[in-house]
Amino acid sequence: MKYLSALALALGATIAVAAPARADKQFVIGVSNTHIGNSWREEFVCSIKAEALASGLVSKIVLANREAGPSEQIADLRTLISAGVNAIIIDPSDRKALDPVIKQAAQRGIIVIAADQPVDAPDAYIVTGDQVAYARVGAAWLFKQLNGKGSIVEMRGIDGTPGDGERKKGFDEAWAKNPGIKIAATTFMDWSNEKAAQQMSALLASGKQFDGVWTSGIDYTVIEAIKAAHKPFVPLVGADNAGFIKQLIDYKKDGLIGIAVSNSPAIGAAGLVVALDLLQKKSHPHWTQVTPAAWDNTTDEGVAALKALYDPNVAPTDPVYGPIPKYGHFTAEQEKACKGPGE
Repeated sequence: MKYLSALALALGATIAVAAPARADKQFVIGVSNTHIGNSWREEFVCSIKAEALASGLVSKIVLANREAGPSEQIADLRTLISAGVNAIIIDPSDRKALDPVIKQAAQRGIIVIAADQPVDAPDAYIVTGDQVAYARVGAAWLFKQLNGKGSIVEMRGIDGTPGDGERKKGFDEAWAKNPGIKIAATTFMDWSNEKAAQQMSALLASGKQFDGVWTSGIDYTVIEAIKAAHKPFVPLVGADNAGFIKQLIDYKKDGLIGIAVSNSPAIGAAGLVVALDLLQKKSHPHWTQVTPAAWDNTTDEGVAALKALYDPNVAPTDPVYGPIPKYGHFTAEQEKACKGPGE
């Protein structure tokens, strides 16, 4: 396994920054998030607030934050446009449905950044982790552990969302190269820790046989469900969540092998970095992708990397804190505080 050690260290470390300088020109930033009750999305929003504070370039964050589908998000975006924001960071609920309202924002001179998940609107800038690579890296690792044979459980995110579609593409790319792998079950756990645990418990109770599990980033509660059922561990793919990282370290002696593929919620802050550059007339490509890092526990090197990444002060279901290298200037403590300018 090739480890992207620089990213690992950056994600796991606290980065010291000087107090933000006051800029002559400050900006009002709108944020539209449509999934709540999820620690990843909470950190997504907090990373934007932390970067806004650290940058010294933002006077105010206007947040539209609720559980919403495309029609509700369109309404939220219209509200943000009317509020006179200079830029809007969105985590889109649909790849195509938001295109007209994004065009309306652009016609008003508002910069729109789709962070985390892409949109098709030509007026939007896209800042994402490489979700296709995220899924492909984890799936390829899993299939290799099974020597290309066996059955697995595929635990996807929210059906119909851009992120789930991108990850499905990456998963299928790896699967196409491993025809000996069968899918024992596919679930949509909606990136919910509770729902993922319930689904795994039901699968185990049903007696369904499987040799491995690929999850779309909800992992800690899945492992705990397997442990509670007193079933043997199988190779499992998860994300860089604190509890899963600790499980990979502690449960290795009990037979757990797994891989944590990075999917930092600080992609929200990365979107703000790009927005602020554009507001200052700096150039950026329309699509910026961050390559995922990955850490497994099959080697001493991998375990050492996981130990360096682990933060005991982060809740088990929460991703590790800190900015993405080159796309953030805040500290992990600022992100945990979740305070933007003026708050």
